[in-house]
Amino acid sequence: MHNAQPWRFRYLRESGVLQLRGDPDRTMPRTDPAPHRALHLGCGAALFNLRVAAAHAGREALTTLLPDPADPWLLAEVSVTGPVRDDSDLAALHPAIHRRHTSRFPFSDEEVPDAILDGLRGAALLEGARLYVPDAWHVRSVLDLVHDAEGREAADAAARAETARWTATGTGTRTRDGDGARREGIPAYAFGPRQHDVTAPVRDFADRRLLPGRGSATFEKEPCLALIGTVHDRPADWLRAGQALERVLLQATLDGLVTSLTSQALEWPDLRWAVRDPGSSMGHVHMVIRLGYGPTGPATPRRPVPDVLDIV
Repeated sequence: MHNAQPWRFRYLRESGVLQLRGDPDRTMPRTDPAPHRALHLGCGAALFNLRVAAAHAGREALTTLLPDPADPWLLAEVSVTGPVRDDSDLAALHPAIHRRHTSRFPFSDEEVPDAILDGLRGAALLEGARLYVPDAWHVRSVLDLVHDAEGREAADAAARAETARWTATGTGTRTRDGDGARREGIPAYAFGPRQHDVTAPVRDFADRRLLPGRGSATFEKEPCLALIGTVHDRPADWLRAGQALERVLLQATLDGLVTSLTSQALEWPDLRWAVRDPGSSMGHVHMVIRLGYGPTGPATPRRPVPDVLDIV
């Protein structure tokens, strides 16, 4: 959420194991309270990128999720061995890691071909999750739930303050390096234009504040949405869903699509339950993805390696 980058990696020299840990200083207590489902999703996505990078280097990444029940912040352990399996398709996704950026700009009305959507469904299945493409009626229902969540957040001072903390217009800016550049959060240049008619599920991080140079635009009237979910709703499922989410996003990038994510309706338990399709096998939705064709979003800041990697 909000480009918080809530992960730390620790390399254990003696065993050659890479640990993935959640960062308790980067939690969002109001919108992602304990046990921090969204944090697990983000860390799962980072874990998938590690697996892709290992495959790109010709190495196999053997992963164990939640290896120590007594240490809930230890989310995964990875042993990088070699060589990578002949049937692995992870390395092919590597070019998309640096190309994939969230696009909060209008998409065209061009439909996403069924063959591409089928490929994205398969990508989610490979990671133990499901990708469901709702029909037009369900899309309208999801949009209504997103608007409901927007109204709730507007009336919740704590939620607004938490979002402002991670955006360029917030009064409580996050840590900056000596050069004054932000290394996390969502900068104003990545907000995208304001919507004339709110037809697409794109979060407006400006929170009704005017930003110099920010224009407005008409967004697609019938957005193509996809839901990522799992049958169960446990920390291991969240980590699998995060890996599935990243695999879907990378594959979509290679397929020429642009994407954006929204979790607003999923941050309120009663609304989250209503997002799902009761007729599908997906018991719990973890993310709403907007898919389509349009301008690629700008790159957002990343924390420097020494901030996210310890070698002991």
